[in-house]
Amino acid sequence: MIEFGHGTHTGLRRTRNEDTYYADASLGLFLVVDGMGGHRHGEVASATARDGVVAQVSAGQSLVDAIQRVNEALLARSSGLAESRPMGTTIAAVRIVGRSYEAAWVGDSRIYRWDGELQRLSHDHSIVEALVASGELTEEQARAHPQRSVLTQALGITAPDQLHIGLARGELAAGARLLLCTDGLTDEVADSRIGEIVSRTDIAAQECVDHLLLEALGGSARDNVTVILLRAAA
Repeated sequence: MIEFGHGTHTGLRRTRNEDTYYADASLGLFLVVDGMGGHRHGEVASATARDGVVAQVSAGQSLVDAIQRVNEALLARSSGLAESRPMGTTIAAVRIVGRSYEAAWVGDSRIYRWDGELQRLSHDHSIVEALVASGELTEEQARAHPQRSVLTQALGITAPDQLHIGLARGELAAGARLLLCTDGLTDEVADSRIGEIVSRTDIAAQECVDHLLLEALGGSARDNVTVILLRAAA
C-alpha cells in the first residue's frame, strides 16, 4: 500500500503555473512536469506530456516508451506552430508495481528516495550538472550558477535519436519514500532540509508535501513548485 501527498503552487513571482502533475495509486503512476520557462507554450507542453504519458501507460506501454512517444508528439506539434520557439517540458515519473518501482526522467525535475537517508535517484540534464560531474563546480556553486536552468535535454526540444531518458529501478522497503519535484522546490530548499521533512513519521504524507511547499514559498519563490511524496506502508 502506498500513501501519497501532492501539491503545486504558482510561486510568488510568476503569474501562471506551467507545472502540472499526475498521481494515481490504482495505476501506480506518479509524475511531475515543468513547462519550459520563457516558452509561450509551456503550459500546453506540460499538460500534453502529462496526458500523453498517462494515456500510453494506461494502454500498456512502458514508462520509457511512453516518454519517447510524448517527445515525438511534442516535436510534431511544435513543427506546426508559426512561432520559432518550440514547446518544451521536463518530466520526472515513477511507476510502482507491488514493491517494485521504475523511475524515469528528462530535464531537471527530480526524483529522490528516502530510506534512512535522502538519496537523489535522478541526475539533472543540465549544463551545470555536467560541470559538477566533471569537478568544475561544487554542488554549492551550482545552486547559484547563472546557467543552472539551462537544460541539455527536454521533451519537445531534443530530437528523438538524441533523447536520453534517465532510468532507475528498485524495491521499496517498508517505510521508504519517493519524492518527485520540480526545480521550484530544489532551487529554494536544500537537500538536507528536504530530507528532514520527508523523514517525518509524525505527520501524513500530505502534510509533508504542504511543509515542503511552504519551505519553498518561504524563500524567494522565483518559480512554480510541484511536489509528490510517496510513502510505502510499514
